[in-house]
Amino acid sequence: MELRARGWWLLYAAAVLVACARGDPASKSRSCGEVRQIYGAKGFSLSDVPQAEISGEHLRICPQGYTCCTSEMEENLANRSRAELETALLEGSRALQATLAAQQRGFDDHFQRLLNDSERALQEAFPGAFGELYTQNAKAFRDLYAELRLYYGGANLHLQETLAEFWARLLERLFRQLHPQLLLPDDYLDCLGKQAEPLRPFGEAPRELRLRATRLAGARQGLGVAGDVVRKVAKVPLSPECSRAVMKLVYCAHCLGVPGARPCPDYCRNVLKGCLANQADLDAEWRNLLDSMVLITDKFWGPSGAESVVGGVHYWLAEAINALQDNSDTLTAKVIQGCGNPKVNPQGPGAEEKWPRGKLALQERPPAGTLQKLVSEAKAQLRDAQDFWISLPGTLCSEKLAMSSASDERCWNGMAKGRYLPEVMGDGLANQINNPEVEVDITKPDMTIRQQIMQLKIMTNRLRGAYNGNDLDFQDASDDGSGSGSGEGCPDEMCGRKVGRKSASSRTPLTHALPGLSEREGQQTSAAAPPQPHASPLLLLGLALALPAAAPRGR
Repeated sequence: MELRARGWWLLYAAAVLVACARGDPASKSRSCGEVRQIYGAKGFSLSDVPQAEISGEHLRICPQGYTCCTSEMEENLANRSRAELETALLEGSRALQATLAAQQRGFDDHFQRLLNDSERALQEAFPGAFGELYTQNAKAFRDLYAELRLYYGGANLHLQETLAEFWARLLERLFRQLHPQLLLPDDYLDCLGKQAEPLRPFGEAPRELRLRATRLAGARQGLGVAGDVVRKVAKVPLSPECSRAVMKLVYCAHCLGVPGARPCPDYCRNVLKGCLANQADLDAEWRNLLDSMVLITDKFWGPSGAESVVGGVHYWLAEAINALQDNSDTLTAKVIQGCGNPKVNPQGPGAEEKWPRGKLALQERPPAGTLQKLVSEAKAQLRDAQDFWISLPGTLCSEKLAMSSASDERCWNGMAKGRYLPEVMGDGLANQINNPEVEVDITKPDMTIRQQIMQLKIMTNRLRGAYNGNDLDFQDASDDGSGSGSGEGCPDEMCGRKVGRKSASSRTPLTHALPGLSEREGQQTSAAAPPQPHASPLLLLGLALALPAAAPRGR
């Protein structure tokens, strides 16, 4: 590679000599007038511009020959070229951020409407279906919906803990109501919670609700993480070596007196591949994340899809209460066997009251066109964005840097008008070791970008876990205080604090609702409670995530 590089420069030198031999002083003098127009149009003082070419020994970036640029002009144009490239990078990243944020808002709004519809349906149906089993616990149901909205809106709480605590408190309340003739102190209810683990008093409803809800949460969190990565990487400053190379690419032709010569395509690509070498290293993990989000959105359809999950929370709650009523005798016998005979309440009723059973008929409805459109657009846009990082050099060259349409004698090769002979470098930092245009130290990767690569990897692992029903660990990973995983920030009351857990009881919460972390094609493969996920040491933007709930199968 080094021999080839020397060969390229020898050919370059020959091209420069040929260009100089062909030079016409009169035409070069006329070209300085064009440079005056371009320089003045960019807001600089025309007093800096010479009337005709001058000797170029003072130049530090452009080829040193006869030139239309003074030292001050070269410095001003170098700063301008760097600013123009940084602006182009920001504009490109903002367009992608806007796309991801629009997807996120679309899902937010749609799922919030579904959740609101579910709560209204519960408030209308449960009083008649369950009587005092509901009315005496209405606040617990309201609190559940309120926490789901916080969770969905970005609050720093865990879906797994939220649901486990809800089921634990609900079991205590309903068990007391089903057995009003018994005295049930706190220590007995604590034993009840431990006994309930293997007995599953609410049937499969708690597990199925959590499993499906977690998948929906994953897609939204992935969008937020992707947006935050784009935003942070766009702020990574260009290296001094890159700034010099961009100046040479964009404005040295003007200084040489050939302002009409546009950069040769391969020359432009080599400059930007060197400048954006670290950004290109995001490619592999970026693709993994977007692939995982596409996979999760495929689960938005069918019995465990978003419409039935988010819009059917009340059906799962009804299913759970019915299961508890069906299992009441067995549960009571097992609890007495494990916890002992509770004392009889002398002031309680003489016999257990028969509570009404709720029968909620699931109204089959076709998937809403809104969700279908949201999912279709999201999948298409995610696929389009997969090559964002490695396509940046080519995109910027063709759209922002006025690259020539062909590599021939008329394009600017960095030294003169003529063909560009070096080969184009590969993508990523390691491939820039012999980049002929930008000096890149491949042993010193940019640490901000390395951190974002790790965040992409962590989020991908979370999404894969969410696909199998694992909880998404809401860890505030924002290192700049802008909000965790939002891609555009979120309200202080949500992002700036951790939502406090209820502390009314110190009894062990039920975990019987959280067994089994994997599901293959809808089949339950495990009945063990999942381990609590460990918080990542690398701040992962804890972007508020989608929410929960689903209609039970076969109803």
